[in-house]
Amino acid sequence: MSQATLTPRTGVRDKATRAGHGHPWLTLFAVALGVMMVGLDATVVSIANPAIAHDLGADLTGLQWVTNGYLLALAVTLIPAGKIADRFGRKRTFLVGVVGFAAASLMVGLSGGIGMVIFWRVVQGIAGALLQPASLAIIRNTFPAHRLNAAIGIWGATVGISIAGGPIVGGLLVQHVNWESVFFLNAPLGVIALLVGLWVIRESRDEEAGGSFDLSGVALLSGALFALVWGLIKAGTYGFGDPVSLWSFAAFAVLLAGFIVRELMASHPVLPLSLFRSVSLSAATGLLLLGVFALFGTIFFITLYLQQVHGLSPVAAGVRMLPMTGIFIVSSPLGGALTQRFGPRVPLTLGMAFTAIAMFGLSRISVDASYNEIWPWFVLIGLAFGFILTAGTEAIVGNAPVQLAGVAGGLQQTAFQVGGVLGTSVLGTILSSRVGNVLVDRLTGAGVPASAAHGLEGAKSYVAQGVAPVPAGAPAPAAKAITTGSHLAFMDGFQTSMAVASVVALVAVIAALFVRRGESSVEGAAAI
Repeated sequence: MSQATLTPRTGVRDKATRAGHGHPWLTLFAVALGVMMVGLDATVVSIANPAIAHDLGADLTGLQWVTNGYLLALAVTLIPAGKIADRFGRKRTFLVGVVGFAAASLMVGLSGGIGMVIFWRVVQGIAGALLQPASLAIIRNTFPAHRLNAAIGIWGATVGISIAGGPIVGGLLVQHVNWESVFFLNAPLGVIALLVGLWVIRESRDEEAGGSFDLSGVALLSGALFALVWGLIKAGTYGFGDPVSLWSFAAFAVLLAGFIVRELMASHPVLPLSLFRSVSLSAATGLLLLGVFALFGTIFFITLYLQQVHGLSPVAAGVRMLPMTGIFIVSSPLGGALTQRFGPRVPLTLGMAFTAIAMFGLSRISVDASYNEIWPWFVLIGLAFGFILTAGTEAIVGNAPVQLAGVAGGLQQTAFQVGGVLGTSVLGTILSSRVGNVLVDRLTGAGVPASAAHGLEGAKSYVAQGVAPVPAGAPAPAAKAITTGSHLAFMDGFQTSMAVASVVALVAVIAALFVRRGESSVEGAAAI
C-alpha cells in the first residue's frame, strides 16, 4: 500500500472558509462530543436497568432487549452507515446521527412501557450507527498517518471518560430524579455537538463511491445477526435444546453463508471481503469483539449484583464501578502509546490476558464478598479494555485503505456492538440456565419448603436479575430463606458466566499473536 493511498487527502472535500474549519484537533473535539453521547449511554443504561425493570415490570428477557435491541440495531446498521458516510459525506452523516441519537433518547425517556422503550432504543441504535463509523472516518481523513495513533488514542480516551462518568451520572439521576432523566441527558450534548460540528468539521467523501448499497447483503447480514441473538435469548429462557433456539441458530448459519456468497458476487458489496485479506485486521476485529463481549457482559451483571444482591443504591453502585470505568481514561491513551511504540500486538495480548485473569477472579467471588475482593478485578478489566479498544481500532482502521475509511469504521463498531450483544446474550443465557438448574436446590437448602420452592421456579427470570421473589406478607424467616436461596442461585449463574468469559479471553490471547503493525502505522512511526 503506497503512501499516496494512505494520505488523508484522498477523496472529495470542501474548502476551509472560516477560522477553525478543518483544523484536525478542533475536528477531533467536535467528533468527541458526539461519541461522548454514545459512551455515556453505554453505562448509564446499565445503572438504570433495575429501576426500568421495577417501574415497567420487565423480566430479564425484556431488560436484555433494552440493551440488545439498541446494540443489535447498531450492529446491523453500522457497515451500511459507513458506506453511506463514504458516499454522501462523513460530516453530513455524522451530524444526522447526532441529531437522531439525541431525538431518540428523548423519546425513550417519554415512553410509558417496556415495548416502547425497546422500540426507541432500536431507533437510537440506528442513529448511533450513522454517528460512530462516520466519526472514525472523519479522523482517518483529517489526520496524517504519523498523528493517527495519537488521534485514535484521544478518541478512545473520550469514550473512556464518558463510560467512566456514566455510572456516577446515571446513579445520581436515577436516585434523585428518575430513570427517564438518564436519556434526557443526551439532548444538550447533542445540541452542542451539532453546533460545534457544523462549524469546524470539513466534509469528506469517497469520490469513487457509488452504485448499489447491496440491499440484499444488508438484509442477509441483519437477518443473520437477529437470528443469532434471538436464539441466544430464547435459549436463556427455554434452554439450548428448545426448537425455537435450534431453528434460530440454523437460520443464522444459513443467512451468514448467504451473506458471504452474496458479498463475493456483488459489484458493490456492503462489506468488501477483501478487507479480511489482512490477517491483522481480521484478528483485531475478532479480538475487539471478544474484549467487548467480556466488558459488556460484566457491566450488565455486575450492576445487578451490586444493586440487587448487595442492596446498594444506584449512586453507590456507580461509585464502586469507578475502578473499572474510570481507568479507561488512563488505559486508552496508554494503549495508544504502546501501539505507537510496539504495534498493536503487545497491547492486544496484554489486554486479553488481563481480561482472562479478571474474569477468573470474578468467577470466584461469593454472595457476600467484600468490596476489597472485587475492585482489583475491576481495575484489571478497565486496563484491559483500554488496551483492546485503542489497539484493536488502530489495527482495523489503520490497515484499511483510506477510501474505505467509513466501511472500516463501520466494521470496527460492528465488532464492538456485536461483542456487546453476545456478551449480554451469551453470558445472560448461561447465567439464566444455571439459575434455573439450581434454584430449587438453593431455596430448599436455605430452608424453603420443597413445595414452596417448586412454586417459585416460575420466577427464575427475576432471580436471574438478582431479585428475590418474596411474596407479599411473607413472614420474616420465610422472606430471609427465599432471599438467601435466590441470591445463592444468582451467584451460581454469575460465577459460571464469568468462568466462561475467562476461557474465551484466554483463547483470544492466541489470536492476538497474529496481529502485526499495519503499513500505515509503520510509516507513521517512522515519520515521528
